[in-house]
Amino acid sequence: MTYNFNEIDAKWQKYWAENQTFKAVNNSKKPKYYVLDMFPYPSGAGLHVGHPLGYIASDIYARYKRHQGFNVLHPQGYDSFGLPAEQYAIQTGQHPALTTAENIKTYRRQLDQIGFSFDWSREVRTSDPSYYKWTQWIFIQLFNSWFNNNTSKAEEITELEKIFASEGNANVNAVCDDNIEVFSAEEWNGYTSEKQQKILLQYRLTYLAETEVNWCPALGTVLANDEIVNGVSERGGHTVVRKKMTQWSMRISAYAERLLQGLDTIDWTDSLKESQRNWIGKSVGASVTFNVIASETKQSHVIDVFTTRPDTIFGVSFMTLAPEHDLVSQITTPEQKADVEAYILATAKRSERDRMADVKTISGAFTGAYAEHPFTKEPIPVWIGDYVLAGYGTGAVMSVPCGDQRDYDFAKHFNIPIINIFSPLSPKGGTKNSDDLIAAEAFTEKDGFTLKNSGFLDGMNYKKATKRAIYELEQLGFGEGKTNYRLRDAVFSRQRYWGEPFPVYYVDGMPQMIAAEHLPIRLPEVEKYLPTETGEPPLGNATVWAWDTTKNEVVSNDLIDDKTVFALELNTMPGWAGSSWYFNRYMDSTNENEFASQEALNYWKDVDLYIGGSEHATGHLLYSRFWQKFLFDKGVVPVDEFAKKLINQGMILGTSAFVYRVDIVLQLQDFKWTEDKTESPYLELHSNKVFISYNLVKPFLDKTENVIIEDKILEKKIIEIISPKLKDKFKKALKETGKELSIKVSNLISPIHADVSFVNASDELDIDAFKNWRKEFKDAEFILENGVYKVGRDVEKMSKSKYNVVNPDDIVADYGADSLRLYEMFLGPLEQYKPWNTAGITGVHNFLKKLWKLYVDDNGIKVNDAEASKDALKTLHKTIKKVQEDIENFSFNTSVSTFMIAVNELTTQKCTSKDVLEPLLVLISPYAPHIAEELWSLMGNEESISTAAFPEFDASHLVESAKNYPISFNGKMRFTLELPLDMSKEAIETTVLAHEKTQEQLQGRTPKKVIVVPGKIVNIVG
Repeated sequence: MTYNFNEIDAKWQKYWAENQTFKAVNNSKKPKYYVLDMFPYPSGAGLHVGHPLGYIASDIYARYKRHQGFNVLHPQGYDSFGLPAEQYAIQTGQHPALTTAENIKTYRRQLDQIGFSFDWSREVRTSDPSYYKWTQWIFIQLFNSWFNNNTSKAEEITELEKIFASEGNANVNAVCDDNIEVFSAEEWNGYTSEKQQKILLQYRLTYLAETEVNWCPALGTVLANDEIVNGVSERGGHTVVRKKMTQWSMRISAYAERLLQGLDTIDWTDSLKESQRNWIGKSVGASVTFNVIASETKQSHVIDVFTTRPDTIFGVSFMTLAPEHDLVSQITTPEQKADVEAYILATAKRSERDRMADVKTISGAFTGAYAEHPFTKEPIPVWIGDYVLAGYGTGAVMSVPCGDQRDYDFAKHFNIPIINIFSPLSPKGGTKNSDDLIAAEAFTEKDGFTLKNSGFLDGMNYKKATKRAIYELEQLGFGEGKTNYRLRDAVFSRQRYWGEPFPVYYVDGMPQMIAAEHLPIRLPEVEKYLPTETGEPPLGNATVWAWDTTKNEVVSNDLIDDKTVFALELNTMPGWAGSSWYFNRYMDSTNENEFASQEALNYWKDVDLYIGGSEHATGHLLYSRFWQKFLFDKGVVPVDEFAKKLINQGMILGTSAFVYRVDIVLQLQDFKWTEDKTESPYLELHSNKVFISYNLVKPFLDKTENVIIEDKILEKKIIEIISPKLKDKFKKALKETGKELSIKVSNLISPIHADVSFVNASDELDIDAFKNWRKEFKDAEFILENGVYKVGRDVEKMSKSKYNVVNPDDIVADYGADSLRLYEMFLGPLEQYKPWNTAGITGVHNFLKKLWKLYVDDNGIKVNDAEASKDALKTLHKTIKKVQEDIENFSFNTSVSTFMIAVNELTTQKCTSKDVLEPLLVLISPYAPHIAEELWSLMGNEESISTAAFPEFDASHLVESAKNYPISFNGKMRFTLELPLDMSKEAIETTVLAHEKTQEQLQGRTPKKVIVVPGKIVNIVG
C-alpha cells in the first residue's frame, strides 16, 4: 500500500462535505469556542501560498478544540464588495456580481482542497442582498441614535427630540458638531420640520456634512486614509487629492474614550493595541480662542485652537491654519490671495499621511491677516501651512517656535520672530543663562525649567503654569480645559457602483430612512459603471432608482414628483461596512427575520480567537470595535468587544526574479559636443532593449552616475549587439574621425520583475518564454554569462504584480494538502515573515511518507494490540506534552519538528502498538488531517478522527525508573549495566561485582576500591 495523497485528499474532503463533519450547532451542552479568520476578498487571481498561512493556523486550533470536547464554530465567507470587480466591469461591461461569483468559485475550490474544517453552512457574502439587508439596518440604527456623554452610550434620537421639545439644548451633553446654536424649547417647537432635521443631523451618529476627503479622480471615488499608500491609492497607485464634498460620515469620535479603555480588556497583540492607541490619540490640554483682528472690509472672526501646552501661550508668535480651513478664504487679504490660492492648490495633491510624515519640507503662505493674543492683545500673523491638518483638532494651531520643533523650523524658514519663554534650571536649582537656549532648536521638555517673558506665569513650572493658564483663559472667556482625540469621524460614502446602497431617499434635500421592513434596497441595474456625464456617482446611471413612499418600493426615475416619489441616495457604502459586523452574522447566518437571534448571540457571544493581518489595525479592527460597542448600547449584542483574543499572522514572502534592462550609451572617446548639438554628427546613441545577466551587471547596480565599462569581453558583446543598429551618421562619424567607441552603462539600470515560472532552480531564465511574455520584450537582446542568462533574486511580498506568486494548486497536486499545511507551519513562528522556497517542501513530504510506513506495509495496516514498550510510551507522552504546549502557545512550527522526532524514534523502536500509534494520529490530525483520517479508518475506526478525544499526558511515562550505568575499571569504561534509580549504593556495588563481565575483568583479583556515584557512574579500582 503506497501513500497516494491525491486520492486520500479527495476522499476525505468529499466525506467531510457530505457528512457536514464540522457543522456547529447553536445550542449544545459542550462549551463553545469560536475561531475566526479575517474573511478574504475574492480576487480574480485566486489564492497564492501566502494566503492560507493564517487559515491553516486557525484550522489547527479549531480541530484541536474539537478534540478537547468543544462545540467549535469555525466559519468562512467572503468580503465580496470591492474595487477590482468594479474596475473589471468598467473595462469589460461584465456585471461585478458575475465576476465576484466566478472568483468565489475559485476561492472555494482552493480552500476546500487544502482541507479546512470550515462550517460552510454559515457562509456569508457581503454583496448578497440577504446579508447587506442587515448592513443597511445597522446604518438606520446609527442614523436614529445620538451619543449621550452623561451615560457614555448611544441612545434613541427620539429621546433627544423630547429633550429639545421640553427644555431646548442648553443642558444637552452630547457628542455633536462644533459651534451648535443654543435654542430654547419654545424656539425648537417653533422651527420648521426642515430646520429641526438639520439640527438633528448635527447630533446623529451617522450624518451628512461637507467634509475634506481623499479624492481619487482615476477611481472616481473617495478613499479612506488606510486605502492610501505613499500618497497614491493602494489599489492601482493612482493620484489622490484633497477636496471638499458632502458625504455621509460615522461619528466614531463619540466612542474614542471607550475604544481606548476597551483595549485593556482584550487579549490582542501589544503592537496592534499601541497602533490603535496612537490612532485614537488622546491629548489633555485646553481650547483657546483667538479673535481675528477685523479690517474695515472684513467681518469679525475667531480662530479656535487646541493645545496640550497652554503654559506656553506667551510664546505664541504666529498662528498656522490648515490650508483647507474654512477661515482661510474669509480672512486672506487681497494682496496675499494669489499666493494663498496657489499654495492651497499645491497642498491638495498631497495626502494627509504624506504631510504628517514629511518633517523636512517647510512650506506655507501668509494670509495677510492677524489675530489678537488673548492676554497681551498683541497682533499675531496668521499663516497657512501643510503641517497642520484640517481634520485634526480644530485645523489651527497657536505656533510657539521656542517650544515646538516644527513651529521653530517654520519660523526660521520664514524669518518670524521667536520669543524665548524658558529658563532652564541648573542641577542645583538655580537658573542658567538662557540667551542661547533656542539658538539651534526648540526647547521641548516639560521639566527642568521655569517660565519667563510670560506675564503672570513667570517663575512657574509646567504643571503650575498649565493650571493657571487654563484658569485665566476661562475667567476671560477665551478658553477652557479640554481632552482632545486625534480620531476623526469616518467618511462613509463612496462614489462607486459595487457597494451597499444606502437605504435613504431625499425630501427637500433632507435624508429620510426607508423603513426596516422594506429592506433590502437592492443595487439597481446600470448601463455603465462610470460616473455620469454630469459627475454624479455610477448609480446616477440607473433609470429605476427612486422611492415611492405610497407603494414603499423602488420605481422609475421618471415618476419622481417630490411629493410621493423621491430620489434615492447615489453613493454607496465603503468596503468596511460589511466587514464591521460579519462575525455576528456567522452566529445565525440564515436568519431572515433578524440580525441574529438572541439565543445564538447569547450562546456564542464573541470570537474566542481571531487571526488576521496587522495591516487592519486602524481600519477594519477599529471600525468593527466601534460598531460592536454601538450595537451593545442598543441591546442588540451581549458584549461590547467582539474578539477576546487576536493574533496577527506574519507573511509568507516570495522570492522574486529580476532581469536587468540597461541604458547603454555609445559615444566616441574624447567626445565633446559641438556648439550646435542638434546638427552634430557626434550624437550619443542609447538603447534600452539590452538585458545583461545578473553577475555581469552586478558591479554597476550601486552606481549613481555613468561609468565606463572596463570589462573588454562585456564591451565586445555590447558592441556586437549595438553596432548593427547604429545610425548612418554615427557610422560616418566613426569612419571620419577614426575614434573608437566608448561604451557606458548609465545609472538607468532597471531591475524588472520576471515571472518566476520562467526561471529554473539554478536561477537561469527561459529567454524564449520571457520574450513571448510581453510585447515590449519581443525584440530584447541578452548578454549571457557562460551561455545562460542568470536572474537576480530578492525576497519581498508575494504578489501578482511582482510575478513571484506560487499557486497552492500546484503544491497540492505535486505534494498533497497535508504537505502544504505542514510546510507553511514549519517555515517559522506564525507571527514572523518568512520566505517561501518550494524546494523545502520535500522535507515535510518525506516525513508524511515515513509516517505512512510507520502504520502501513505491503500487506496493509500493521498496527496491532501488542503491548507498548516503555520507550514507545515515553516517546508518545513527551510528544503529547510538547504538542499541546505548542498549540496553546501558537508555536506550530516546533510541533512539526516534534512529530518528525517522534516518528523517527517510533520507527527505530519498530513500534506497532495501537496504544501508541492511535493517540499519535490524533495529535497529528489537526496539522495533517487527510493522512490522519485515512490511517484512522484503516485501523478500523468508523467515525471521523475529529470526534476523538485529545490524548491525555501522563507524566509517569517520562519519569526515569532506571539508569544505564557506565562500569569502568581504573577509569576506563568497559561495559554498561541498567540498574534501578532507587537502588542503594551498597546494592549497586554488590550487583556490579557479581556481574559476569566484572568477573572477567578482575580474573579472580579483589578490587582495592569500588567508587559508586548513584545515578551517574561506577568505577572499580584494582
